[in-house]
Amino acid sequence: METTAAFTGLECRDCGAAFDAGEATHQCPDCEGVLDPAYDYDAIDLDREALASRPFDSLWRYEELLPFSRESAVTMGEGATPLVDCPKLAAELGVERVLVKDEGRNPTGTFKDRGQTLAVTAAAQHGATDVALASAGNAGQAAAAYAGRAGLDSHVYLPARSGFTNKAMVNVHGGDMTVVGGRIGEAAAAYEEGLAENEDWYSLQTFVTPYRHEGKKTMYYEIVEQLDWAVPDAICYPTGGGVGLVGMYKAANEFRDLGLVDDRPAFYAAQASGCAPIVDAYESDRDVHEPVESPDTICGGIEIPDPGASPWILEAIRETGGGAVATDDPDILDAAIQVAQHEGLEMAPTCAAAASGAWELAERGAFDGDETIVILNTGTGNKEADVLRSHLMSQGI
Repeated sequence: METTAAFTGLECRDCGAAFDAGEATHQCPDCEGVLDPAYDYDAIDLDREALASRPFDSLWRYEELLPFSRESAVTMGEGATPLVDCPKLAAELGVERVLVKDEGRNPTGTFKDRGQTLAVTAAAQHGATDVALASAGNAGQAAAAYAGRAGLDSHVYLPARSGFTNKAMVNVHGGDMTVVGGRIGEAAAAYEEGLAENEDWYSLQTFVTPYRHEGKKTMYYEIVEQLDWAVPDAICYPTGGGVGLVGMYKAANEFRDLGLVDDRPAFYAAQASGCAPIVDAYESDRDVHEPVESPDTICGGIEIPDPGASPWILEAIRETGGGAVATDDPDILDAAIQVAQHEGLEMAPTCAAAASGAWELAERGAFDGDETIVILNTGTGNKEADVLRSHLMSQGI
């Protein structure tokens, strides 16, 4: 494999075992736990001046802190998304500053591109010919796009409720798509059957591949640089599987430990009330979630009733002094519309859970008034514009 100098291999989050990245490709061979890319941080020579001298052109500008080099990457220039100042939202929340990290500007319109550029690069380096995953929609579209760029065949399992844009673009990118009746759980079951029947398929599934959270951690690197190396007080993130949240938590520890910054932000997991296993675990002071038996939310991207990395998510929000918050679907849709009308930014319903969560936190008195809050908009609103317009029409607008 073509890896960067400081990348040392993979470590299991559960049992602590270490593995060579050329041999271990997915979950821990010993306990099936989540594998996490590891580095010799003492070998990393990276400072603010070095980063300032580089073009702000893609997430691969941080290659010292990634497993693979820019030259070996399957990339479309993902990352380097804008951090948009939102003064009206700041006034409404009663804080000093609100900024939206607008991941809708990525190649396929969501932050899933950050994870798939790493995961598909790993697949290509492992000699894969076919990649596969189950997805609520956006990750499947991104996987098909990056697989196509790498010359790999992709097999994407989507629930019937996935949006038209995701389904259409999986096909447009050349993906083999299977639409499954029901929700993400049914799609995941069908994917598992397909994987069992095709031993040559390489999984791109969340936390099965070790690399998707590694790509998403770069959101935090960019946020801090875009704030001129000031660490925000809080980051609100729409949380289903929590891949981006644990990735950013890892990145916050890395930047602090490398001496690039002194602090970490408080991370807040925002969920929909109809599927809030992290919120329930947080409020019950548990270290692991209990699966939601009957999930029901319009926010399909975060309707994850059984998130496999919940201990890591709960660690991230507790260790940073953050928390977890759930809001109802109508409030989430209202938040998406309010952001669009007041600031011009387009948030899909799933993503707007972070904005709705920030409003709820402000109403609860979680903020003192002098904070800088970053809200993650993980995907563009025009993928589900029909949902937002229908909500407006139901209000007679």
